[in-house]
Amino acid sequence: MEGPDPRPAHRRRLRDRCVDAALFACAVLFGLLVLLERSGPPPWPQWLVAVEYALGALSCLALWLRRRWPVALAVVLVVLASAIELVAGAALVALFTVAVHRPWRTTAAVAGLSVALGAVVVALHSGPVMPRALDELLGTSILLGLVGWGLFIRHRRQLVLSLRDRAERAETEARLRAEQAQLLAREQIAREMHDILGHRLSLLSVHAGALEFRPDARPEDIARTAGVIRESAHQALQDLREVIGVLRAPTEELPQPTFADVRGLVAESSRAGTPVELDEDITGTVPDTVGRTAYRIVQEALTNARKHAPGAPVHVALAGRPGEGLTVEVRNPLRGGGPRAGTPVPAGAPAAKAGHGLLGLAERAAIVGGRLRHGPTTSGDFRVEAWLPWPA
Repeated sequence: MEGPDPRPAHRRRLRDRCVDAALFACAVLFGLLVLLERSGPPPWPQWLVAVEYALGALSCLALWLRRRWPVALAVVLVVLASAIELVAGAALVALFTVAVHRPWRTTAAVAGLSVALGAVVVALHSGPVMPRALDELLGTSILLGLVGWGLFIRHRRQLVLSLRDRAERAETEARLRAEQAQLLAREQIAREMHDILGHRLSLLSVHAGALEFRPDARPEDIARTAGVIRESAHQALQDLREVIGVLRAPTEELPQPTFADVRGLVAESSRAGTPVELDEDITGTVPDTVGRTAYRIVQEALTNARKHAPGAPVHVALAGRPGEGLTVEVRNPLRGGGPRAGTPVPAGAPAAKAGHGLLGLAERAAIVGGRLRHGPTTSGDFRVEAWLPWPA
């Protein structure tokens, strides 16, 4: 596996040029050592000696192309080195380059070609076999050492690239997890704002509509309704401040109600003019998560009752025990059932229709492993019913 070099381009070019120059010098030095080892002039014509010198020099110069065509250059130099000793140094450098930059199978094939040609040369040698065989054995040992070194460098580079790639993937995954957590936090904040402010603002809407509908109401009724509006607006502002105040804090620090707060929620709705009857049949202490979900269900159901059937009586039933689960039921007469006598109803109020609040409640129930149903009943009521798991 080859990947892009992370070093700056100018540093990479400088280092590569230094390495190329060093390997070129090694190949030239190897050729000079071969010449020094010769005891006398070679036993072939001078023109053939000139050809040998020329091919040795050209092979060293060709090493500057080793990065562009490593395999082709190595094959040509290996074939030439089997017949011309001065090319051997350049052939070793070319084999080293193949080992560094190409897969091990390609390296093994080129190295095998070199060893095979050496064996053929030894077999065809007309002089004493042992000195020539020892020379080929030494050359093969040097070749295998360089190939092993090149493979080590290649695998080390692959390891570094693999570790870098894994680090980049881990960083990307961490960033995606952070973005996902941020999205979940935003969704939770949006849900909290809907649940908290929707309840308060529905009180404001109902009573403001009542003032608009009955401008001739008694002063004490107007004063009571205005007091409810003022109290609800103040409480809504406080709730909004609490939610906004924790936007920079961890999600767990959002204001969270408990199951015990359901009674206060019912009392608040009753004071605001919605008659609410609460029936409880609870054995044991409700877990925090289940109790918080039950509170939000009751809160949203009361908000919808005030919005779509203002003044109508609401019945809230809570029952459950460990191992059996917690059942939450909120029902109120549909708009056709009529509000309580004497309770003002805002004119032109829109008809009831399930919105995002009930969908959010279904999601809340599903998150804790429960279920939620809502809709009209045969008796003319609108019912929100949920079952939430309560571990034994």
